[in-house]
Amino acid sequence: KMLLLDEPMAGLGADESRRMVELLQTLKGAQTILLVEHDMDAVFALAGRITVLVYGRAIATGSPDDIRANPEVRTAYLGEDEAA
Repeated sequence: KMLLLDEPMAGLGADESRRMVELLQTLKGAQTILLVEHDMDAVFALAGRITVLVYGRAIATGSPDDIRANPEVRTAYLGEDEAA
């Protein structure tokens, strides 16, 4: 069994997003979840493994810590210069 979620936080306010994350956290470990989401706070709160896509191409896969530290991800999503 797998729960497929495509941007479940889209259109939700901060309180609603927080409650959705709490609900999904109750399913972690009991249910496999594939989450497509732009709310990175929610992604980091929920995911054990993350794959980041840019224009449909995977640029990084790893733990939340790996993704936070990845220079290509930081450049693509945070606009940071890789040389910085």
